[in-house]
Amino acid sequence: MPGSPRPAPSWALLLRLLAFLRPPGLGEACSCAPAHPQQHICHSALVIRAKISSEKVVPASADPADTEKMLRYEIKQIKMFKGFEKVKDVQYIYTPFDSSLCGVKLEANSQKQYLLTGQVLSDGKVFIHLCNYIEPWEDLSLVQRESLNHHYHLNCGCQITTCYTVPCIISAPNECLWTDWLLERKLYGYQAQHYVCMKHVDGTCSWYRGHLPLRKEFLDIIQP
Repeated sequence: MPGSPRPAPSWALLLRLLAFLRPPGLGEACSCAPAHPQQHICHSALVIRAKISSEKVVPASADPADTEKMLRYEIKQIKMFKGFEKVKDVQYIYTPFDSSLCGVKLEANSQKQYLLTGQVLSDGKVFIHLCNYIEPWEDLSLVQRESLNHHYHLNCGCQITTCYTVPCIISAPNECLWTDWLLERKLYGYQAQHYVCMKHVDGTCSWYRGHLPLRKEFLDIIQP
């Protein structure tokens, strides 16, 4: 039913989904659909800034027949940007131990801080994988850091479409074309770092530079 809250997934369901997404014939591969940082923030149940205190390999479930392992990170939460209604303070985060299931490797016992996005499972545990947006805090731009509090959340009604080759086509007025791959041959380029897809009062969306006076910078590429 549209607008109904989605039930939180379980360990078993997430592991099955990640195994299903693994490309056939690539036993050690992890494949993720590209997503702009704004999309990651909008679609994640939890967004936090944290340091990693320690790591430990743990069973994926209490079932003795289950041979799957998870990597449990103990973290120090610095700030929560999203997820207040699901969990108040995060002490541990979990990720698949198997790299082919998109397990995340983070630096423990260091001063490095991370922006972490992920899901909150039905048992309250926080689950992350490589298809989430996980970046060292120092690598985020000023616009990205500022947008975590306001711009990203306020503009989740906008749709962001990745443009790989021209012509790129917009199918709805609330879409923004993400052109980093086309222009720079990388996903998290200048547009991802410095622009937000913002919604206007008439329901249309377009790219704007986050902390500067609003002015349009990226023209939608419709024709080659």
